[in-house]
Formats: sequence, structure tokens, C-alpha cells
Amino acid sequence: MTISQLTREMIRFSQGNLHDISHLLKVWAYARTIGLEEGVSEEIQTTLEAAALVHDIACPLCREKYGAADGKHQELEGGPMARELLQSLGAEPALIDRVAYLVAHHHTPAAVDGLDYQILLEADYLVNADESSFSRENIENARAVLFKTKTGLDLLDAIYGNRR
Repeated sequence: MTISQLTREMIRFSQGNLHDISHLLKVWAYARTIGLEEGVSEEIQTTLEAAALVHDIACPLCREKYGAADGKHQELEGGPMARELLQSLGAEPALIDRVAYLVAHHHTPAAVDGLDYQILLEADYLVNADESSFSRENIENARAVLFKTKTGLDLLDAIYGNRR
């Protein structure tokens, strides 16, 4: 499996939902940038990029099944869905396990257990802050509590510094 194959599959999976496609591509771009700038290993970079592409894989199902794509339902449904997709693409078992874990926890910042997880949270926040018009207070709180990487902090300040 390659990241480009996974990207194509997730775009197909999104069935023309432009918001979902745009969101996954923006989170992937930020995650890729932060990972490369932070100098993570090739293995972590691949895991990070795969997780960024599939992190919201459960959103369409959650909207249909629960009427909304809240974080807890995404975590509940997303891990198994990501696992199934990655298996169908022939991904390595270790990659599948880690990505499924990240997808199943990407709304739980208290459980961060690695740089891939931290960067995924930061990348997703950068996109969600724009898409949901987060308040200045929310952004300041995220800066103080959520963001840990130098690159993530630099991006947050460059994008939202005028809201501080």
C-alpha cells in the first residue's frame, strides 16, 4: 500500500462529499508538513500520513447511524473501519494496528502515546479551528494545552496569530 493509493481510496470512499474530501486532504497536508519538519522517522511519517487520511473514515456512517459525527462515535466506529480498509489495500500488520489505534483515539488528547498521535491531533485541530471558526479563547487554550511540537506551534501562530 502507498499513501497515494490510500488517498485515492479515501477520496472514492467519500462519495463526492467535498467537505469530507477537503478535510482529509488538509489534515493530511498539515500532518505531512509537521512530521517532515519535526524529522520523524520514515516509519512514523508513513503511519502519520495514513492515519491523517483515514482519521475521519467513520463520519459518513456516524452521520447516518447516529445523526451526527461526534468524536466518541467516530472513535468507536473508525478503528475497525480503518483496519478493514488498510487490510484490503495490503498494508503491513504493524501499520494497520497503529493507524486503527490512532483513528480510535483521535478525539482523546489525554491518551497521547507517541509523536504520530501528537502530530495527528495538531493537524486535525489546525483544520477544525478554521472549519468550525474556533474562538480566540479556544485557540489560546489549544496552544497552551494541546500543541507540543515546534512546527505545530509555528503553524498555529502563523494561521491564527491574529486571533490571539
